Amino acid sequence: MPADRPIHDPRLLRAIAHPVRTQILGEIAAGGPTRAADLARVLDIPANQASFHLRQLAKYGLVEEAPEEARDKRDRVWKASSESGLRADLSELSKAPGGRAAVAVFRRNTADWAHHLIDLVLSDGPSGDKEEDAIRTMMNQTVKLTKAEAEEMATELADLVESWVARTRGRDDVARRTYLLMQVLQPQPRLDEA
Repeated sequence: MPADRPIHDPRLLRAIAHPVRTQILGEIAAGGPTRAADLARVLDIPANQASFHLRQLAKYGLVEEAPEEARDKRDRVWKASSESGLRADLSELSKAPGGRAAVAVFRRNTADWAHHLIDLVLSDGPSGDKEEDAIRTMMNQTVKLTKAEAEEMATELADLVESWVARTRGRDDVARRTYLLMQVLQPQPRLDEA
């Protein structure tokens, strides 16, 4: 998803570094406006915990109430404040007061999550058995590109993913579940960097 909302406040970076909040943002991005009870069911957490994290995300302007989606005045439905995602320049954020610590927490949590995802795909999932209704794949491909070509490829991939998000957002049937696509495009590391 192309990100157009820059993050300038290190406190915001800390807010999204929390794994439950990251998953909540992912569920809202994939499925559209939702209720705390629905998030609790999908994430297998207590509803009051989902509500707490939604309020924290709202405090930092990452989600907001969507009264137009509510059934009545008591019904609280939440949506992303920026449908096009977030963008963080970690080198700039680390220069802000408290930024270095926030960036360190964000990097550590992001790296831990990425390791967890790779472990899951390589071990056939959380239980070690392939789930009948799920697919797990990993692609490791090298390609020779100029910087301009790499930027073009990244844009094409983002557009493709966004088209799938738009096509499936709001379609909550029993067979549909949230998938996570992790993409890394970078120059091939040197062996001494591995």
